[in-house]
Amino acid sequence: MEKVKTSSKPVVLVAPLDWGLGHATRCIPIIRELIRLDFKVILAAEGLIKELFIAEFPEIKCLHLQGYRIKYARYKSLMPFKIALQIPSILSSIRKENKWLKHSIDSNNIDIVISDNRYGLHSKKATCIFITHQLEIRSGLGRIVNRSIQKLNYNYIRKFNQCWIPDFKELPGLAGSLSHPSTKPETTIQYLGPLSRFQRTEIHTEEHLLFLLSGPEPQRSIFEKILVKESKTIHQKIILVRGTNNSSKPADLPDNVTVYDLLPSTELSILIDKSSFVIARSGYSTVMDMIIKKKKCIFVPTPGQTEQLYLANHLMKHQLAFCQLQTDFNLSRALHMATVFRYQYTNEIEPIKISELLLQL
Repeated sequence: MEKVKTSSKPVVLVAPLDWGLGHATRCIPIIRELIRLDFKVILAAEGLIKELFIAEFPEIKCLHLQGYRIKYARYKSLMPFKIALQIPSILSSIRKENKWLKHSIDSNNIDIVISDNRYGLHSKKATCIFITHQLEIRSGLGRIVNRSIQKLNYNYIRKFNQCWIPDFKELPGLAGSLSHPSTKPETTIQYLGPLSRFQRTEIHTEEHLLFLLSGPEPQRSIFEKILVKESKTIHQKIILVRGTNNSSKPADLPDNVTVYDLLPSTELSILIDKSSFVIARSGYSTVMDMIIKKKKCIFVPTPGQTEQLYLANHLMKHQLAFCQLQTDFNLSRALHMATVFRYQYTNEIEPIKISELLLQL
């Protein structure tokens, strides 16, 4: 069935993976640029990400697209096996979303698909772009498994017309070897530079600590409980952004902690600017946000999440952020050590030239 064009404007579908909020938030600047360039934009998501998109872009149509619904293990030693057990479900989700896309292209006259880490969103009926910072995936199960996963990863990526990587083109980059592997997939590669919904500002007030939470359960809730407990050991004002649509507030909340579930980008940007330190997971989208903001951070990688652990070590090595393991986390000690840590942020970040790539599609 051929598409019947009803408008001269290219129609672009943007759909991020539902593995935390980061894949969605880093799509926001792309969506904004698409709107500025007068593309017709359609979004696709479910649950918390759909709520985020509707809050950020209430005027844009957001289709329902089921996520991969990945869950983490409670204990880090079980994390690789927990993810491995979900592989059949993930592969099933990929097949389902590919079938969904074929129908959606025809019913919505879609010309371009921008998929952030959703492997099934490719079709010969549209120009399809895959966004990822992980060309090299670290499973935690050894080199042989890593090579097999990378081969599978590349088999999917080569079905797309282009692969966009939100990192600097040159090493060490923000993601190190994750985004700069020795062997790259057989498709057109474009490095975008850091991708963030925020802009750097010159505000330097220090009114509070900011805790930013996100990611799959149960680790999001486990970290939240740790931070609430540690909040009782200091008297400083704390803002906790939970990154959830679960309205039940944390139990036994100290008086110095103000809680939000989700915040629009403009409000969250102000809170980041006015914070002395941001305490968050070392998820890659958060890393890019903080680099753009030139904000001093304390990153706590999710236990057993090998990508976040690698990023934490990489950022510490290059003095871009201070990091501490969750098992050893002590707020007072972390703040003391971060205060004397010699952060080496880049003074200038080159503007993302995303418009040039979009206009070439």
